[in-house]
Amino acid sequence: MSLISQLIEFDQELLLTLNSHFSAYWDNFFWMFTSKEIWLPLYLTLAYIIFKNHGLKGLVTLAAIGFLILLCDQISTNVFKDGFERFRPSRDPNLKYLVHLVNGKRGGMYGFVSSHATNSFGLAMFTALLFRNRTFTIGMFLWAVINSYSRIYMGLHYPGDILGGLLLGLLLGKIVYEIYLRVIRRFIVISHHNKRLLISGLAETFKKDAMMAVFAILLMTGTLLLAAKVILKMM
Repeated sequence: MSLISQLIEFDQELLLTLNSHFSAYWDNFFWMFTSKEIWLPLYLTLAYIIFKNHGLKGLVTLAAIGFLILLCDQISTNVFKDGFERFRPSRDPNLKYLVHLVNGKRGGMYGFVSSHATNSFGLAMFTALLFRNRTFTIGMFLWAVINSYSRIYMGLHYPGDILGGLLLGLLLGKIVYEIYLRVIRRFIVISHHNKRLLISGLAETFKKDAMMAVFAILLMTGTLLLAAKVILKMM
């Protein structure tokens, strides 16, 4: 058996192991957590932090984030999914009746790499480099981890799809941030202009406002945990 075949087999076995631990409560929780729309309060909080400290010039930062998400979404889909054409576990003829699905959702045909993981880790990387706040970095990456794991729980992605999306997201987040550093100095006045001091100067302009985003993550996660329990009682 080749190394690639061994890795694919391991990926499938790991998926089945992780996906086999489910309950009605966690079905409700991950169904809501994985939704992009449910995290609108977090995205609005990030936008508020940027505008609060940079005013209308914060549009440059939001444009960079928008460009990043566009890159993550398009590359993960049009380059990787359409290029590798690896079936999602929910679509794989050998596994689709073995995996636990939530509300019958199977997703598109192909799954490598996970767009959810790419987008989540891309956003986490960019904003962590932007704010340079340890608590925010931990909170944002934990959010990305749970968001990505939800796709395994729901039987929509293999762990390998998640790992690929993680690496792609981190890479794109770093690349877009480096481009952003070259552009933002034209709009935001920083007293020092060498790269190291520019980075620290940008982070300092946000003060400790990044903690508002951490609060948003905690508040929304707590709300979803409670909502999952309420929905369970109503079933």
